[in-house]
Amino acid sequence: MKHLLEIGDLDRTELEGVLDTAEHFVEVTQREIAKVPALRGRTVATVFYEDSTRTRLSFEGAAKRLSADTLTFSLKASSVSKGESLRDTAKTIEAMGVDAMVVRHPSAGAPHRVASWVDAAVINAGDGWHEHPTQALVDVFTLRSHRGRGLDGLRVGIVGDVKHSRVARSNTLALALLGARVTLIAPPTLLPPSLEGWPVQVSHDLDAVLSELDVVYLLRIQRERISGRGPGELFPSLREYTARWGLTAERAARLAPDALVMHPGPMNRGVEIAHGIADGPASLVTEQVANGVAVRMAVLYRLLGGGGEPAGVPTE
Repeated sequence: MKHLLEIGDLDRTELEGVLDTAEHFVEVTQREIAKVPALRGRTVATVFYEDSTRTRLSFEGAAKRLSADTLTFSLKASSVSKGESLRDTAKTIEAMGVDAMVVRHPSAGAPHRVASWVDAAVINAGDGWHEHPTQALVDVFTLRSHRGRGLDGLRVGIVGDVKHSRVARSNTLALALLGARVTLIAPPTLLPPSLEGWPVQVSHDLDAVLSELDVVYLLRIQRERISGRGPGELFPSLREYTARWGLTAERAARLAPDALVMHPGPMNRGVEIAHGIADGPASLVTEQVANGVAVRMAVLYRLLGGGGEPAGVPTE
């Protein structure tokens, strides 16, 4: 791996290799001193043109636990406000001696452009409506810890604003690569205009497929990406949306006993997911966040550390 720009950069063997490496790092994160010298002397820059809590902090935490140095780019305090281009910003950061850039940008394809301009490894931390590959890796890793290494035949329903979600695309591709069966569940207005290349089935009726699902993966309404139109033009109201596509307590009671509930965050409690379900025994939401550090440690290690398994790396 030179970069990680989309799930399509990985075949099944490579994807499973990242997940296997992450298993080693879960053990590291649980140590009293949760740090190894695997990337000592390396520098990782987080270059975020959009706000983030989970992704930015988990990448910075991952880099530090691997003993890498970190640089943080803040859009609001940068020269972008003075007219500096993305290319010039990327080249400036590279000139500071960074080995990897973790890039989040509102425009689809921006991390790909950065990768064409710099020699550093580039990781896509979310680009527009396009992809968020490390979130997908976190999610399939979390599922694998509950369902075993093979996800073949697992029935996953991705529910909500698929159209504006980069997580939905990456998860669909990663799950399909591991053999899961994915159904997108949303009103027609919240689905992409074309699903060509998406290995999925589609349903507009959550109640019709709910009992068949092993995993319910909820998405929030992406208000910040609905340009030019308010949510009211895509569905009648938030109350109506919850009534038809929200995972309410009543719906959750109809799930299979061992069904799992996931959400990439941030959650809009009471809209796409009920308060009690978000914190209930079927929910993997907190576990997804906890696994984010180990999985992103694995990505950084495989890009910058030579790609071998980190077993036996001494603790500092």
